[in-house]
Amino acid sequence: MMKKINIGIVGCGFAAELHMEAYKRVAGYDVNVMALSTLSKRRGEFSKKYKIELVYDSLEEMLNNNEIDVIDICTPPHNHMEAIKKIISSGKYIICEKPLTGYFTSNKIDKNAYEKVVKELDELKTLLKDYNEKFFYAENLVYAPTIQKSKEILEKTKNKILFMKGEESHSGSHAVHSALWEYSGGGAFIRQGCHPLGAVLYLKKIEGLARGEEVTASSVIGDTGNVLKTLTPQEKRYINANPVDVEDCANVILTFSDGTKANIVAGDMVVGGGRNIIEVYTNESVHHCNITPNNNMKLYSVTEEKLEDIYISEKVENKSGWQELSIEESFLRGYVGEMQDFIECVGEKRKPQSDFNLAYELTKIIYAAYLSAQEGRRITL
Repeated sequence: MMKKINIGIVGCGFAAELHMEAYKRVAGYDVNVMALSTLSKRRGEFSKKYKIELVYDSLEEMLNNNEIDVIDICTPPHNHMEAIKKIISSGKYIICEKPLTGYFTSNKIDKNAYEKVVKELDELKTLLKDYNEKFFYAENLVYAPTIQKSKEILEKTKNKILFMKGEESHSGSHAVHSALWEYSGGGAFIRQGCHPLGAVLYLKKIEGLARGEEVTASSVIGDTGNVLKTLTPQEKRYINANPVDVEDCANVILTFSDGTKANIVAGDMVVGGGRNIIEVYTNESVHHCNITPNNNMKLYSVTEEKLEDIYISEKVENKSGWQELSIEESFLRGYVGEMQDFIECVGEKRKPQSDFNLAYELTKIIYAAYLSAQEGRRITL
């Protein structure tokens, strides 16, 4: 008989949908999402769609349910820290969507703002010191099959990573809060760039462990901007991004403690579907991890009229002509592997591959990059 894991999910937006679909495919455990906590108008529709029996108005009410093993936080990032602190006191397992936390006041990231974020991270690190096996950071790209294969190659060959490139870009977020710094803590880099950054940090850690070395990021150079403001409304008609006080384009260079480099690109101005790509260059190999787009399946259609109900790829503007289809996207982008690992960690009482240490380093780097962009200088970590 499979062990039952009861989950309470907080939020019912885009991230929650991704998590719910991934839970369906977890093997070896009876995963039961039994409760939802949200005040959203969508909660009735969401709970009915996924057959969630209990709907709470607050996280506090959910935490009082002793049958729940795991709380899955899928709310906007400005709510994460408060929720995490409440869950810690309950002793339940925590899944937290990206980004872990941030600076949610304004887009003026000066030294004081950066230090405030780092202080908050350090305080959370102290709170979680005995919680290592109970905190799961939902960075799905870590679990993408291509990244996991790159991990295997690095572990077995012990090759030295010299340079990595990572990108996540598309034609703009559908979420209204993504346009505002006070809710998202930044723009394209924190929303999209966090994914390739997470994968790059993960692979560099794996390489270091395989070679018996401790490697960390040592400095950051960031450049951000708003390229969409150069367009007229007519020129911008295929792009959905409407940034108010956040960036729509970011380019960040990392230097690691061993002298190697990585480059992360993120943007809200790329048409043609989402780009999720990691490239790894070692002393003896090159790994091209094409998550999306990839060439699993190509489709040519003269017209898009009959394809209205057929999913092609995230953010693609039209369905006619040649298209690269995203097949098993939940699996290829790592969502299924992510939840499989987290649920196994609950059952086996072990640490996840994507843990608090990754979330901590990633968040610190994001705000160091913003500080670098603001002040026009390299930031030492």
